[in-house]
Amino acid sequence: MTANSFAQVSHQVSFDDENLILVDEQDNVIGHDSKDNVHRGNGLLHRAFSIFLFDGPERVLLHRRSPKKPLWPGFWTNSCCSHPRRGEDYECAARRRLLEELGVAAELSWLYQFQYAASFGSRGAERELCAVLIGDLDRPDSVRANRNEVQEWGWFACEEVDSWVQRHPGQFTPWFLMEWSRLRGDQHAAVEQHCRRRQVPYIAGASPSVLPG
Repeated sequence: MTANSFAQVSHQVSFDDENLILVDEQDNVIGHDSKDNVHRGNGLLHRAFSIFLFDGPERVLLHRRSPKKPLWPGFWTNSCCSHPRRGEDYECAARRRLLEELGVAAELSWLYQFQYAASFGSRGAERELCAVLIGDLDRPDSVRANRNEVQEWGWFACEEVDSWVQRHPGQFTPWFLMEWSRLRGDQHAAVEQHCRRRQVPYIAGASPSVLPG
């Protein structure tokens, strides 16, 4: 495993008052509220996404969350994760966040969607309907991470991540553990197909209502 203990840029891209999208369990929009409010207490169900970037089928980009994060600071997680804001679809939000957090652009494919809830002690909770997206970078060395969001990052062999997760699950965010289990399980074939440029539906030009789940 190789991690970079520094990030190359620093500017604020996350705000407590940004308007997130509240949904029901079928992903129908039922309202909007601030990021701060939706993570209070047990949380309010809202749209989110997790992105996994691969360098071929055997290497994945992970990052360690900034110590400034209110929830799960300093925990390792997937390449990039965030929320669509009011007026954004999944595609626009994912592309925005990749640039803000990692300084990169990538073609993304929709893998699946799931609902989960996790509490971080008395600090708050995540309650998300989360889309899992995968992509790859033509230039793995092009990452320019934002230190306000990322404490460390690196490219890791997937088999090493498997071992790391088994030995130290407490170092990872809860959503990552759930997602990685599926990426290495029932979604593994789809990941390999994407990395080999086979047919997995791209999210470009599609709206959330017609994306495959």
